[in-house]
Amino acid sequence: MTEKELMLSGQLYFSGDKELSEERKRTKKLTRLYNNTTEEELEYRTELLSELFGSLGKNAWIEPDFHCDYGYNISIGNNFYANYGCIILDVCSVNIGDNVFFAPRVSLFTATHPIDAEVRNSGLEYGKPITIGNSVWIGGGTVINPGVSIGDGTVIGSGSVVTKDMPSNVIAAGNPCRVIREIIDKDKQYWQRQAELYKTAMYTKAPSE
Repeated sequence: MTEKELMLSGQLYFSGDKELSEERKRTKKLTRLYNNTTEEELEYRTELLSELFGSLGKNAWIEPDFHCDYGYNISIGNNFYANYGCIILDVCSVNIGDNVFFAPRVSLFTATHPIDAEVRNSGLEYGKPITIGNSVWIGGGTVINPGVSIGDGTVIGSGSVVTKDMPSNVIAAGNPCRVIREIIDKDKQYWQRQAELYKTAMYTKAPSE
C-alpha cells in the first residue's frame, strides 16, 4: 500500500511522504488564495472551496481564515457556516451534515500520534474519521478529537474538548465534553415563540422616513 492509502485507511503512515507533501502544498495554495479573497469575491470563493473539498453543498460560507491539511477528505452539506479561524486536519474523512454552524476557532482533528515516543518521533502517525450530523451548532473554541461522531440537532458549548461520541439532540459542554441535558419540546416551544415575536415585530415596524 502507498502512504496515502495507509493514511486514508486509518493505519500508521509516514507523513513526510513525497506524494502527501505535494498534496499539502496544493492545499496550502488553495487556502492561501481563499483567505486572501474579499467579501466581493463570493463566486471565486465558491470555486476555490469546490476545488478544495471532496464535496460541497449549497450555501456554504466559511469566514477567512480557514486551514486544512488536504481538503479532499472533507464533505460538507447544505447551509454550512464556519466563523473565523476554523481548522480541519483531515488526514481521514470529515463528514459534515446540513445546517451545521461553527462559531469562531472551531477545530476538527482527525490526525493523531502513537503514544510510544520512539515510534512517534520516527514520523509515523495515523488518523480517525470525524462525523457531524445535521443541524449541529458548535460553540467557539471547541476542539473535536479524532474518531468522534456528533448526532443530529446537538449543541456543543464553547471551549469544549470533545473526546467521545455525542448523541443526537443534547446540549453538551466541558473538558472533556459531556452531556448536560437533552433538548426537549419545551426548548422548541420557547424558541418557536421567540421567532413568532420576532416576525410580529418586523411586520409592525414603522416604515422608514
